[in-house]
Amino acid sequence: MVLTTPTNMATSVSKQDDASSNDAQNDAHVSTASSNWPEPVIPSSVSSILSILTEKNPERKLKRPRRDPKTIERANLLNICKLVIKELLDSSLSHGRMLDDEHVPLQQFFVVLEHVLRHGIKPRKGLLRDKKDFWCVLEMVEKLVPEASEISTSVRDMPHIKTPLGRARAWLRLATMQKTLADYFKVLMEKKDVVLSEFYDPGAMMVEDEGMVIAGLLVGLNVIDCNICVKEEDLDQPMGVIDFSLYLKDTRLHDQSPDEESAEGKSKMATILDQKNYLEELNRHLNATVTNLQQKMETSQTTNALMKEDLAISKNTILTLQEENAALEAEKNALLQGAQKQMEANKQDIEIERETYQTSRAGLDEMYGDMKKRLDEETQTRLDVEKELELQIGMKQEMEMALRILEKDIHEKQDTMISLRKQLEEIKTINLELYQKLQVSNNHKSCDQSLKHKTELVTKLEDKTSQLVTTLKDMERRLKQADSDKIAAEETARKLGQVIADKDCKRTALETDLRIEREWRGTLQKTLEQEKEATAQLQAEYTQVKEVEKEYKSLQKMHENLQQTCEEQERTLAELGSHLSESKLKVEDMREASQATKEAAWMSDKDASQCSSCNKEFSIARRKHHCRNCGEIFCNECSDNKMPLPSSAKPVRVCDTCQTVLLQRYSSAGSKA
Repeated sequence: MVLTTPTNMATSVSKQDDASSNDAQNDAHVSTASSNWPEPVIPSSVSSILSILTEKNPERKLKRPRRDPKTIERANLLNICKLVIKELLDSSLSHGRMLDDEHVPLQQFFVVLEHVLRHGIKPRKGLLRDKKDFWCVLEMVEKLVPEASEISTSVRDMPHIKTPLGRARAWLRLATMQKTLADYFKVLMEKKDVVLSEFYDPGAMMVEDEGMVIAGLLVGLNVIDCNICVKEEDLDQPMGVIDFSLYLKDTRLHDQSPDEESAEGKSKMATILDQKNYLEELNRHLNATVTNLQQKMETSQTTNALMKEDLAISKNTILTLQEENAALEAEKNALLQGAQKQMEANKQDIEIERETYQTSRAGLDEMYGDMKKRLDEETQTRLDVEKELELQIGMKQEMEMALRILEKDIHEKQDTMISLRKQLEEIKTINLELYQKLQVSNNHKSCDQSLKHKTELVTKLEDKTSQLVTTLKDMERRLKQADSDKIAAEETARKLGQVIADKDCKRTALETDLRIEREWRGTLQKTLEQEKEATAQLQAEYTQVKEVEKEYKSLQKMHENLQQTCEEQERTLAELGSHLSESKLKVEDMREASQATKEAAWMSDKDASQCSSCNKEFSIARRKHHCRNCGEIFCNECSDNKMPLPSSAKPVRVCDTCQTVLLQRYSSAGSKA
């Protein structure tokens, strides 16, 4: 940014001219052409007053090829925008960065911006006349950028704004206060083929390259803080008018002859040379300041990168701490809930078990005593029965032995009886034989004596047989009695065995009941011990939860401290970003100024006999004009352009080639911004 004094602003256009008289005449011609402008007038339309600005002498206008009016209007609007934004930045630096709605350059900026947005817009059909408002264009920003919905909704909710023009003005003011106007314009320029084609005619400023240049110019407004009261301002009033008196000098009309112009040019040569030396010295100072600013910018970039890394690390640590905090809190809540539920359930179980134990303990003791008495009685009866059973078994064994002996005697008697029967039969046969012999020998006496003897033997034998029969019958009777006694003994043994089995069943049942009671008592004791251990464990967990809660509070304090440090770092980063953007803007302005002073080699009038662009010979009608950017000499048709340069406070003459280069540079600067 080049510092110029008010005394040097009038002559800053001709600071780089050569000392030749022709160049002095040409500069004098330019000054007379600019002095021939009428008094500053504020017409109703912008296009008419901008056409007055670009109006030249009538003679030359007839010879110039006709240009498109829309192109002229776009160029004029672009130049006015540059002047307004530059004046706004200068006034903000002089008056302070906080501007209110009564600041005149800020008001003129919004008026010029309305003219830019209305240029070439398609009218909407109305009842009485066609309406040209750009509120529909600004509403499209809400669809492209969701963050703009907050501004649109706040504008729609304002009750004192009735017209679309008022809503558009309020939207522009709110976007300027939020420093997002340049971003929204950039989005519209990027989507102009899709979004803006249905709202603007071909050749409008918003759909051409000048719109991108304006978007780049609006980036510089991010260094300005505005405090605009939208609610108290009447935004539904008609379209505003641009006050050009703030940017143009009011000079009196005067005519000078060529001789006087050449004399005046010669008289100003010394001042021009002094100014040239001053510019060279200023260029050296600017180069030094540029290098210093570059070094500061590099250091600020490195510090910014380090702070970004620290910020990223702190954000990551904050995120990890938040995740750990959430996990610990969830775990704490789960542990507390589980512990409370488990403690309540354990308390209920313990109370129930205690009640049941207390109620059943007395009954169990009584039952245990009764069972013990019954068991003693049953064991005593069992012992008695076992003794009786042993006696019965011994008697049974003795009876079995007696029966075996009787059976042996019976068998022996039967054998003797059989042998006696055989002997009896043999005796009978002998008797028969003897009888037969007796019949044969009846007369023999010896036979009678033997017969008597044998009959006596037979009688004796019959007596023995009768005795044996009686003994046999007695033995059979005794055998039957022994069988009946055996059956009775077996029946009694069976009954005694059944009684013993019943007693055994009762005894096993009592033993099982007693064992179950003992096991139940053991399980109750085990569960009581387990509940005691669980309560101790829950108390330990409760203490751990308290410690975790203390750690959580300490972590929360650390998190708050880190958040405060993060916010402070973000504030410092924002301040550094604003300072960096300011330094970048200053560096760019100084770089452009230094490049312009370095690259521009002023061409002498003696070396130029024809135009550098169209190669037409110079004459009295075709005058010579220097391009203030490249320093070469062109005719009026090839250098009929004015662009702002860092070396001048107002737009100066440039050739067509330099105009395209500067426009491309501004558009690239706007896209980068």
